[in-house]
Amino acid sequence: MGSNGEDEVPNSKSLQKHQTSIDLDGDKEVDDSPIEEVRLTVPITDDPSLPALTFRTWVLGIISCCLLSFVNQFFGYRQNHLHIGSISAQILVLPIGKLMAATLPSKQIQVAFRKWSFSLNPGPFNLKEHVLITIFASCGARGVSAVSIYIIVKAFYHRSLNLVAATLLIQTTQLLGYGWAGLFRKYLVDSAYMWWPANLVQVSLLRALHEDEKRPRGGLTRLQFFLIVFTSSFAYYVVPGYLFPSLSALSFVCLIWKDSITAQKLGSGLQGLGIGSFGLDWSTVAGFLGSPLATPFFVIANILVGILLFLYVLIPIAYWSNAYEAKRFPLFSAHTFDSSGQIYNITRILNEKAFDLDIVDYDKYSKLYLSIIFAFIYGLSFAFLTASISHVVLFDGK
Repeated sequence: MGSNGEDEVPNSKSLQKHQTSIDLDGDKEVDDSPIEEVRLTVPITDDPSLPALTFRTWVLGIISCCLLSFVNQFFGYRQNHLHIGSISAQILVLPIGKLMAATLPSKQIQVAFRKWSFSLNPGPFNLKEHVLITIFASCGARGVSAVSIYIIVKAFYHRSLNLVAATLLIQTTQLLGYGWAGLFRKYLVDSAYMWWPANLVQVSLLRALHEDEKRPRGGLTRLQFFLIVFTSSFAYYVVPGYLFPSLSALSFVCLIWKDSITAQKLGSGLQGLGIGSFGLDWSTVAGFLGSPLATPFFVIANILVGILLFLYVLIPIAYWSNAYEAKRFPLFSAHTFDSSGQIYNITRILNEKAFDLDIVDYDKYSKLYLSIIFAFIYGLSFAFLTASISHVVLFDGK
Protein backbone atom coordinates (compact mmCIF):
# COMPACT_ATOMS: atom_id res chain seq x y z
CA MET A 1 0.00 0.00 0.00
CA GLY A 2 1.40 3.44 -0.85
CA SER A 3 1.08 7.11 0.05
CA ASN A 4 -0.16 10.06 -1.96
CA GLY A 5 3.04 11.87 -1.16
CA GLU A 6 6.69 11.20 -0.49
CA ASP A 7 8.20 9.53 2.56
CA GLU A 8 11.73 10.13 3.71
CA VAL A 9 14.10 7.80 1.89
CA PRO A 10 15.26 5.24 4.46
CA ASN A 11 18.93 4.73 5.11
CA SER A 12 20.55 1.34 4.73
CA LYS A 13 20.41 0.51 8.44
CA SER A 14 16.69 1.22 8.79
CA LEU A 15 15.95 -0.63 5.55
CA GLN A 16 17.84 -3.67 6.79
CA LYS A 17 16.02 -3.47 10.10
CA HIS A 18 12.54 -3.30 8.55
CA GLN A 19 13.20 -6.04 6.03
CA THR A 20 14.19 -8.42 8.82
CA SER A 21 11.42 -10.82 9.74
CA ILE A 22 9.82 -10.68 13.16
CA ASP A 23 9.69 -13.86 15.25
CA LEU A 24 6.11 -14.27 16.43
CA ASP A 25 6.02 -17.57 18.29
CA GLY A 26 9.52 -18.98 17.95
CA ASP A 27 8.70 -21.12 14.90
CA LYS A 28 7.09 -18.93 12.26
CA GLU A 29 8.54 -15.72 10.90
CA VAL A 30 6.54 -13.08 9.08
CA ASP A 31 7.41 -9.73 7.56
CA ASP A 32 6.00 -6.65 9.23
CA SER A 33 5.52 -3.25 7.59
CA PRO A 34 7.87 -0.34 8.33
CA ILE A 35 4.87 2.05 8.12
CA GLU A 36 3.06 2.51 11.42
CA GLU A 37 -0.36 3.13 9.85
CA VAL A 38 -0.08 -0.13 7.92
CA ARG A 39 1.04 -2.09 10.99
CA LEU A 40 -1.98 -0.80 12.94
CA THR A 41 -4.47 -1.65 10.18
CA VAL A 42 -3.30 -4.69 8.21
CA PRO A 43 -2.94 -8.04 10.03
CA ILE A 44 0.34 -9.90 9.44
CA THR A 45 -1.21 -13.36 9.68
CA ASP A 46 -2.82 -15.42 6.93
CA ASP A 47 -5.12 -18.43 6.68
CA PRO A 48 -4.04 -20.37 3.54
CA SER A 49 -6.99 -22.75 3.88
CA LEU A 50 -9.52 -20.11 2.78
CA PRO A 51 -10.58 -20.46 -0.89
CA ALA A 52 -10.16 -17.31 -2.96
CA LEU A 53 -10.92 -17.75 -6.69
CA THR A 54 -14.35 -19.28 -6.20
CA PHE A 55 -17.52 -19.26 -8.29
CA ARG A 56 -18.86 -16.49 -6.05
CA THR A 57 -15.73 -14.41 -6.60
CA TRP A 58 -16.01 -14.52 -10.38
CA VAL A 59 -19.77 -13.94 -10.57
CA LEU A 60 -20.02 -11.14 -8.01
CA GLY A 61 -16.69 -9.60 -9.09
CA ILE A 62 -17.61 -9.36 -12.79
CA ILE A 63 -21.11 -8.05 -12.03
CA SER A 64 -19.70 -5.42 -9.62
CA CYS A 65 -17.11 -4.31 -12.17
CA CYS A 66 -19.68 -3.94 -14.96
CA LEU A 67 -22.28 -2.15 -12.81
CA LEU A 68 -19.85 0.38 -11.33
CA SER A 69 -18.33 1.03 -14.74
CA PHE A 70 -21.77 1.78 -16.23
CA VAL A 71 -23.07 3.84 -13.31
CA ASN A 72 -19.95 6.04 -13.00
CA GLN A 73 -19.82 6.58 -16.76
CA PHE A 74 -23.51 7.51 -16.77
CA PHE A 75 -23.25 9.99 -13.87
CA GLY A 76 -19.84 11.30 -14.97
CA TYR A 77 -21.47 13.78 -17.36
CA ARG A 78 -22.99 15.84 -14.56
CA GLN A 79 -21.26 19.14 -13.86
CA ASN A 80 -20.90 18.09 -10.23
CA HIS A 81 -20.36 14.47 -11.12
CA LEU A 82 -21.45 11.65 -8.85
CA HIS A 83 -18.82 8.95 -8.30
CA ILE A 84 -19.68 5.62 -6.69
CA GLY A 85 -16.56 3.95 -5.36
CA SER A 86 -15.72 0.30 -4.86
CA ILE A 87 -16.66 0.60 -1.17
CA SER A 88 -20.34 0.62 -2.22
CA ALA A 89 -19.91 -2.73 -3.95
CA GLN A 90 -17.81 -3.90 -1.01
CA ILE A 91 -20.79 -3.37 1.27
CA LEU A 92 -23.51 -4.69 -1.04
CA VAL A 93 -21.83 -7.97 -2.00
CA LEU A 94 -21.50 -9.12 1.63
CA PRO A 95 -25.17 -10.11 2.14
CA ILE A 96 -25.32 -11.49 -1.42
CA GLY A 97 -22.22 -13.59 -0.84
CA LYS A 98 -23.61 -14.91 2.44
CA LEU A 99 -26.92 -15.69 0.72
CA MET A 100 -25.11 -17.64 -2.02
CA ALA A 101 -23.15 -19.54 0.65
CA ALA A 102 -26.41 -20.47 2.37
CA THR A 103 -28.41 -21.53 -0.72
CA LEU A 104 -26.10 -22.78 -3.50
CA PRO A 105 -25.32 -26.53 -3.70
CA SER A 106 -21.82 -27.67 -2.78
CA LYS A 107 -21.67 -30.44 -5.41
CA GLN A 108 -18.56 -30.46 -7.61
CA ILE A 109 -19.11 -29.46 -11.27
CA GLN A 110 -16.81 -30.94 -13.93
CA VAL A 111 -15.59 -28.64 -16.72
CA ALA A 112 -16.20 -30.14 -20.18
CA PHE A 113 -13.13 -31.56 -21.95
CA ARG A 114 -10.96 -30.66 -18.96
CA LYS A 115 -9.92 -32.31 -15.73
CA TRP A 116 -10.94 -29.17 -13.86
CA SER A 117 -13.84 -29.10 -11.44
CA PHE A 118 -15.27 -26.52 -9.09
CA SER A 119 -17.99 -26.11 -6.51
CA LEU A 120 -20.70 -23.46 -6.57
CA ASN A 121 -20.46 -23.34 -2.80
CA PRO A 122 -17.00 -24.12 -1.35
CA GLY A 123 -18.04 -23.05 2.14
CA PRO A 124 -18.82 -19.85 4.07
CA PHE A 125 -18.31 -16.55 2.26
CA ASN A 126 -14.85 -15.49 3.43
CA LEU A 127 -12.56 -12.48 3.62
CA LYS A 128 -10.37 -13.42 0.64
CA GLU A 129 -13.35 -13.71 -1.69
CA HIS A 130 -14.58 -10.34 -0.47
CA VAL A 131 -11.18 -8.71 -1.12
CA LEU A 132 -10.97 -10.05 -4.68
CA ILE A 133 -14.54 -8.92 -5.46
CA THR A 134 -13.60 -5.45 -4.17
CA ILE A 135 -10.58 -5.41 -6.51
CA PHE A 136 -12.87 -6.33 -9.42
CA ALA A 137 -15.21 -3.48 -8.46
CA SER A 138 -12.30 -1.06 -8.11
CA CYS A 139 -11.19 -1.79 -11.68
CA GLY A 140 -14.64 -0.84 -12.99
CA ALA A 141 -15.17 2.15 -10.70
CA ARG A 142 -12.31 4.24 -12.11
CA GLY A 143 -13.72 4.64 -15.61
CA VAL A 144 -12.07 4.52 -19.02
CA SER A 145 -10.66 7.73 -20.51
CA ALA A 146 -10.79 6.51 -24.11
CA VAL A 147 -14.59 6.25 -23.94
CA SER A 148 -14.62 10.06 -24.27
CA ILE A 149 -13.24 9.75 -27.82
CA TYR A 150 -16.10 7.51 -28.86
CA ILE A 151 -18.71 9.70 -27.14
CA ILE A 152 -17.40 12.95 -28.65
CA VAL A 153 -17.46 11.52 -32.17
CA LYS A 154 -21.01 10.26 -31.68
CA ALA A 155 -22.49 13.20 -29.74
CA PHE A 156 -20.76 16.22 -31.31
CA TYR A 157 -19.92 15.07 -34.82
CA HIS A 158 -22.87 12.68 -35.32
CA ARG A 159 -20.69 9.98 -36.83
CA SER A 160 -20.70 6.27 -36.17
CA LEU A 161 -17.59 4.38 -35.22
CA ASN A 162 -16.94 0.76 -36.07
CA LEU A 163 -17.72 -1.21 -32.91
CA VAL A 164 -14.63 -3.41 -33.26
CA ALA A 165 -12.37 -0.38 -33.78
CA ALA A 166 -13.87 1.44 -30.79
CA THR A 167 -13.51 -1.65 -28.60
CA LEU A 168 -9.88 -2.11 -29.63
CA LEU A 169 -9.17 1.57 -28.91
CA ILE A 170 -10.61 1.32 -25.41
CA GLN A 171 -8.94 -2.01 -24.67
CA THR A 172 -5.58 -0.73 -25.91
CA THR A 173 -5.56 2.26 -23.60
CA GLN A 174 -6.66 0.14 -20.64
CA LEU A 175 -4.08 -2.58 -21.24
CA LEU A 176 -1.40 0.06 -21.74
CA GLY A 177 -2.11 1.37 -18.24
CA TYR A 178 -2.11 -2.09 -16.68
CA GLY A 179 1.07 -2.87 -18.60
CA TRP A 180 2.86 0.11 -17.09
CA ALA A 181 1.61 -0.93 -13.66
CA GLY A 182 3.10 -4.38 -14.21
CA LEU A 183 6.44 -2.96 -15.33
CA PHE A 184 6.68 -0.81 -12.20
CA ARG A 185 5.35 -3.47 -9.81
CA LYS A 186 8.77 -3.70 -8.14
CA TYR A 187 8.61 -0.03 -7.11
CA LEU A 188 4.88 0.60 -6.67
CA VAL A 189 3.65 -2.69 -5.18
CA ASP A 190 6.46 -4.82 -3.79
CA SER A 191 8.21 -2.01 -1.92
CA ALA A 192 7.09 -1.89 1.71
CA TYR A 193 7.47 1.90 1.67
CA MET A 194 4.77 2.34 -0.98
CA TRP A 195 1.57 2.38 1.05
CA TRP A 196 -1.77 3.64 -0.23
CA PRO A 197 -3.86 5.32 2.52
CA ALA A 198 -7.18 4.92 0.67
CA ASN A 199 -6.70 1.14 0.69
CA LEU A 200 -6.28 1.15 4.47
CA VAL A 201 -9.88 2.38 4.71
CA GLN A 202 -11.07 -0.67 2.77
CA VAL A 203 -8.92 -2.99 4.88
CA SER A 204 -10.47 -1.57 8.05
CA LEU A 205 -13.96 -2.02 6.60
CA LEU A 206 -13.24 -5.60 5.52
CA ARG A 207 -11.98 -6.47 8.98
CA ALA A 208 -15.03 -4.85 10.57
CA LEU A 209 -17.35 -6.88 8.33
CA HIS A 210 -15.65 -10.25 8.85
CA GLU A 211 -13.92 -10.30 12.22
CA ASP A 212 -15.78 -11.05 15.43
CA GLU A 213 -15.51 -8.21 17.91
CA LYS A 214 -16.81 -7.73 21.43
CA ARG A 215 -18.66 -4.51 22.10
CA PRO A 216 -16.96 -2.52 24.85
CA ARG A 217 -19.15 -1.36 27.72
CA GLY A 218 -20.78 1.93 26.76
CA GLY A 219 -19.19 1.84 23.30
CA LEU A 220 -19.73 0.49 19.80
CA THR A 221 -18.09 -2.16 17.71
CA ARG A 222 -16.51 -1.10 14.42
CA LEU A 223 -19.41 -2.65 12.50
CA GLN A 224 -22.02 -0.86 14.60
CA PHE A 225 -20.23 2.46 14.17
CA PHE A 226 -20.01 1.90 10.42
CA LEU A 227 -23.72 1.08 10.13
CA ILE A 228 -24.71 4.24 12.05
CA VAL A 229 -22.52 6.49 9.89
CA PHE A 230 -23.62 4.72 6.68
CA THR A 231 -27.33 5.09 7.50
CA SER A 232 -26.97 8.73 8.59
CA SER A 233 -24.99 9.78 5.50
CA PHE A 234 -27.44 7.96 3.21
CA ALA A 235 -30.39 9.72 4.85
CA TYR A 236 -28.70 13.14 4.72
CA TYR A 237 -27.91 12.87 0.99
CA VAL A 238 -31.63 13.23 0.26
CA VAL A 239 -31.31 16.91 1.23
CA PRO A 240 -28.55 18.10 -1.18
CA GLY A 241 -29.29 15.40 -3.74
CA TYR A 242 -33.02 15.99 -4.20
CA LEU A 243 -34.63 18.53 -1.84
CA PHE A 244 -32.07 21.35 -1.92
CA PRO A 245 -29.38 20.83 -4.63
CA SER A 246 -28.05 24.36 -4.06
CA LEU A 247 -26.31 23.05 -0.94
CA SER A 248 -23.69 21.59 -3.28
CA ALA A 249 -22.28 25.09 -3.89
CA LEU A 250 -23.33 27.95 -1.61
CA SER A 251 -21.68 31.34 -2.15
CA PHE A 252 -22.15 34.33 0.16
CA VAL A 253 -20.35 36.59 -2.32
CA CYS A 254 -22.89 35.81 -5.04
CA LEU A 255 -25.82 36.18 -2.64
CA ILE A 256 -24.67 39.61 -1.41
CA TRP A 257 -23.72 41.09 -4.82
CA LYS A 258 -26.34 39.45 -7.01
CA ASP A 259 -26.01 41.86 -9.95
CA SER A 260 -22.22 42.09 -10.06
CA ILE A 261 -20.53 40.12 -12.83
CA THR A 262 -17.16 40.42 -11.08
CA ALA A 263 -18.66 39.04 -7.87
CA GLN A 264 -20.08 36.10 -9.77
CA LYS A 265 -16.66 35.40 -11.30
CA LEU A 266 -14.97 35.58 -7.90
CA GLY A 267 -17.58 33.86 -5.73
CA SER A 268 -19.34 31.23 -7.83
CA GLY A 269 -18.42 27.70 -6.84
CA LEU A 270 -19.57 26.32 -10.21
CA GLN A 271 -18.59 29.01 -12.73
CA GLY A 272 -15.98 31.06 -10.87
CA LEU A 273 -13.10 31.03 -8.38
CA GLY A 274 -15.26 29.92 -5.45
CA ILE A 275 -14.18 32.65 -2.98
CA GLY A 276 -16.61 32.47 -0.05
CA SER A 277 -18.23 29.39 -1.55
CA PHE A 278 -18.62 26.07 0.22
CA GLY A 279 -20.57 22.85 -0.17
CA LEU A 280 -22.59 20.81 2.30
CA ASP A 281 -22.72 17.84 -0.06
CA TRP A 282 -20.14 15.10 0.55
CA SER A 283 -19.94 14.31 -3.19
CA THR A 284 -18.70 17.90 -3.67
CA VAL A 285 -16.01 17.44 -1.04
CA ALA A 286 -14.81 14.01 -2.14
CA GLY A 287 -15.85 13.90 -5.80
CA PHE A 288 -12.61 15.04 -7.39
CA LEU A 289 -9.68 14.59 -4.97
CA GLY A 290 -10.98 11.62 -3.00
CA SER A 291 -11.99 11.37 0.63
CA PRO A 292 -10.06 13.76 2.90
CA LEU A 293 -10.58 11.24 5.72
CA ALA A 294 -8.20 8.81 3.99
CA THR A 295 -5.63 11.32 2.76
CA PRO A 296 -2.72 12.29 5.04
CA PHE A 297 -2.68 15.90 6.21
CA PHE A 298 0.63 16.77 4.53
CA VAL A 299 -0.85 15.69 1.18
CA ILE A 300 -3.98 17.80 1.74
CA ALA A 301 -1.73 20.74 2.68
CA ASN A 302 0.31 20.32 -0.52
CA ILE A 303 -2.85 20.17 -2.63
CA LEU A 304 -4.29 23.21 -0.85
CA VAL A 305 -1.15 25.28 -1.47
CA GLY A 306 -1.21 24.27 -5.14
CA ILE A 307 -4.89 25.22 -5.49
CA LEU A 308 -4.33 28.60 -3.80
CA LEU A 309 -1.39 29.44 -6.08
CA PHE A 310 -3.26 28.25 -9.16
CA LEU A 311 -6.73 29.70 -8.56
CA TYR A 312 -5.98 32.82 -6.53
CA VAL A 313 -2.62 33.95 -7.92
CA LEU A 314 -1.98 32.59 -11.40
CA ILE A 315 -5.53 32.67 -12.80
CA PRO A 316 -6.49 36.21 -11.61
CA ILE A 317 -3.20 37.67 -12.93
CA ALA A 318 -3.68 36.00 -16.31
CA TYR A 319 -7.40 36.87 -16.57
CA TRP A 320 -7.43 40.50 -15.41
CA SER A 321 -4.26 41.28 -17.36
CA ASN A 322 -6.22 40.02 -20.39
CA ALA A 323 -3.56 37.49 -21.36
CA TYR A 324 -4.46 35.88 -24.70
CA GLU A 325 -7.64 38.03 -24.74
CA ALA A 326 -8.97 36.12 -21.73
CA LYS A 327 -11.61 38.72 -20.80
CA ARG A 328 -13.40 38.09 -24.07
CA PHE A 329 -14.43 34.65 -22.82
CA PRO A 330 -15.92 33.22 -19.61
CA LEU A 331 -13.54 32.78 -16.70
CA PHE A 332 -14.46 29.12 -16.38
CA SER A 333 -15.98 27.09 -19.19
CA ALA A 334 -15.37 23.81 -20.99
CA HIS A 335 -16.58 25.26 -24.32
CA THR A 336 -14.40 26.39 -27.19
CA PHE A 337 -14.79 29.92 -28.59
CA ASP A 338 -14.03 31.93 -31.71
CA SER A 339 -12.41 35.37 -31.86
CA SER A 340 -15.76 37.14 -31.36
CA GLY A 341 -16.42 35.32 -28.07
CA GLN A 342 -19.11 33.03 -29.50
CA ILE A 343 -19.18 29.25 -29.24
CA TYR A 344 -16.84 27.88 -31.89
CA ASN A 345 -18.68 26.55 -34.94
CA ILE A 346 -16.77 23.36 -35.66
CA THR A 347 -18.72 22.61 -38.85
CA ARG A 348 -17.14 25.66 -40.54
CA ILE A 349 -13.63 24.18 -40.39
CA LEU A 350 -14.46 20.49 -40.78
CA ASN A 351 -14.03 18.56 -44.01
CA GLU A 352 -17.15 16.41 -43.88
CA LYS A 353 -16.00 13.80 -46.39
CA ALA A 354 -12.54 13.17 -45.00
CA PHE A 355 -13.55 14.10 -41.42
CA ASP A 356 -10.43 16.19 -40.83
CA LEU A 357 -9.44 19.83 -40.37
CA ASP A 358 -9.70 22.19 -43.37
CA ILE A 359 -6.79 24.57 -42.84
CA VAL A 360 -8.00 27.09 -45.45
CA ASP A 361 -11.42 27.43 -43.78
CA TYR A 362 -9.77 27.58 -40.36
CA ASP A 363 -7.61 30.55 -41.41
CA LYS A 364 -10.67 32.30 -42.85
CA TYR A 365 -12.84 31.72 -39.77
CA SER A 366 -10.97 32.13 -36.46
CA LYS A 367 -8.41 30.70 -34.12
CA LEU A 368 -9.78 28.38 -31.48
CA TYR A 369 -9.88 29.86 -27.96
CA LEU A 370 -10.38 28.33 -24.50
CA SER A 371 -11.39 29.89 -21.20
CA ILE A 372 -8.33 30.84 -19.15
CA ILE A 373 -8.91 28.18 -16.46
CA PHE A 374 -9.51 25.46 -19.05
CA ALA A 375 -6.32 26.45 -20.88
CA PHE A 376 -4.22 26.32 -17.71
CA ILE A 377 -5.75 22.98 -16.70
CA TYR A 378 -4.67 21.58 -20.06
CA GLY A 379 -1.16 22.85 -19.43
CA LEU A 380 -1.06 21.42 -15.92
CA SER A 381 -2.26 18.02 -17.15
CA PHE A 382 0.94 17.79 -19.21
CA ALA A 383 3.10 19.41 -16.53
CA PHE A 384 2.28 16.90 -13.79
CA LEU A 385 3.44 14.02 -16.00
CA THR A 386 6.94 15.46 -16.26
CA ALA A 387 6.75 16.63 -12.63
CA SER A 388 6.27 13.02 -11.52
CA ILE A 389 9.54 12.10 -13.23
CA SER A 390 11.44 15.00 -11.67
CA HIS A 391 9.92 14.13 -8.27
CA VAL A 392 11.26 10.57 -8.48
CA VAL A 393 14.68 11.82 -9.58
CA LEU A 394 14.94 14.37 -6.75
CA PHE A 395 13.59 12.26 -3.90
CA ASP A 396 14.46 8.72 -4.95
CA GLY A 397 17.32 9.24 -7.39
CA LYS A 398 19.70 7.01 -5.47
